[in-house]
Amino acid sequence: MRQLLIGLLIPCALLAGCRTGLQAADLPTHWPTKGPPAIAGNNPLVWVALADRLPAAAPNSLELKATAGLLTLRDGRGLERRGQSFEIQWRREPLPQPLLLERRVLGPFPSYESAAEQARLWRLRGANPVLARPLDWEVWAPLGNPLPEGAARLERFNHQQRWRAQLKQAGKVINLDGPITIKASNGLSWKGGTYGGPFRLQADAYGTWTLVEQVPLEIYLLGVVPHEIGASAPAAAQAAQAVLARTWALANQQRFQVDGYHLCADSQCQVYGDPSQTGGSLRAALAASKGLLLTWQGKPVHGVYSASNGGVSAGFDEGWGGGPLPYLRPQLDGPATEKKRFPLPIVEGVGLNKLLEDGGNLYGQAHPRHRWQRRITSQDLAALAAAEGLGSVQDFVVEQRGPSGRVLNLQLQGSAASLNLRRDQIRRRLRQLPSTLFVVVKEQPGVWRFDGAGFGHGVGLSQAGAIELAQQGWSSSQILRYYFPGTKLEKLKTLSK
Repeated sequence: MRQLLIGLLIPCALLAGCRTGLQAADLPTHWPTKGPPAIAGNNPLVWVALADRLPAAAPNSLELKATAGLLTLRDGRGLERRGQSFEIQWRREPLPQPLLLERRVLGPFPSYESAAEQARLWRLRGANPVLARPLDWEVWAPLGNPLPEGAARLERFNHQQRWRAQLKQAGKVINLDGPITIKASNGLSWKGGTYGGPFRLQADAYGTWTLVEQVPLEIYLLGVVPHEIGASAPAAAQAAQAVLARTWALANQQRFQVDGYHLCADSQCQVYGDPSQTGGSLRAALAASKGLLLTWQGKPVHGVYSASNGGVSAGFDEGWGGGPLPYLRPQLDGPATEKKRFPLPIVEGVGLNKLLEDGGNLYGQAHPRHRWQRRITSQDLAALAAAEGLGSVQDFVVEQRGPSGRVLNLQLQGSAASLNLRRDQIRRRLRQLPSTLFVVVKEQPGVWRFDGAGFGHGVGLSQAGAIELAQQGWSSSQILRYYFPGTKLEKLKTLSK
């Protein structure tokens, strides 16, 4: 898979024209791309990737079909075709001359936020890094940049071929140049839904292709809010989610800059589905919050949210490290009486155990993972232990907790070595665990019980908590200011001037 995405790793000495000294000009770090326009203005567009890394290993084609009427396709050199559907295929063809790439790489990282923190630190040393996601998140910089504080591996590539897009129509195969635009006057049928577009097929940083929808921001929210907080949530919770989703899109529009679009459509960004399926009540809730952003000192906040915080919000640094954010701080998510019962910081021992055992009066308790229990066996850990050279896992040790009680450093002690998992690495490597708010009990040799709370990183808004607060009569603005203290609601057009 990695060879399909980025080609062959070859020593510099074998590459014609490869530089061997810092005095020579840097080679590019990735395939050439052009970043999308900023999400700005009165009716901004969000460029969302509906499908990436095209072509997939199988099948080697993509069908684009109009929901009704015709599609109009136009490629980069002006070739235009119309039809009810198009079949796009790809084939490998030689490049006019080899494309030589080289980069220093930090990673992989379990999340964009963790990678962004390392990029920030590298930037402070005078580097010009970019964030990319060839498989997991990585940070890339040219070889001539200052070295990072940590170890960075060196990658060099000699690409001899590229993927050529082709239109297969009426028994003929026509070569296409990118970017390829597709307009659908009555919508594009995609994964059982209808998407308005327009659309682009364009190259990414890995030598493959991406299908991108250029969707107005407010239409984009119609496809996000029902998938994130649910179509049946109270109107105030939906409106709060809409403000956060809008704010998050603006604050994170650089996420896939290196690939030429803003955001993906899955949980690495915000889940985005068919906007046409959004019902009237949800549309009314979104209309009530149209154009509103949550800001801190005049800039969009990092408007993160999770399904359930288990009754206690985490600080930003508990989720991903780096410096704390003043509007994302740990706090008990419950009424004043509960805040007296469970003062922060929540530490190992009686206080934490009581919180996990007795959380029924905290907000969001209706969520199915408000409290949870999981068992992990040594057999479950066999693949991880083998990959990390741990031998057989002997025990779990919580080395550090944050103020909200979440585990910041979990050590897996093996017969041959130990492994420390930090913050978001914990859930990424131990996918059985819904959150990092837990205690570990060794029930018997090779069997551990995890008693925990919440689902997700727990930073920012708790969707389960917001739903309960809305049911109690809280407005969307009250909910947002509660989960993001000190922030303001402002209009998008005010910020885009």
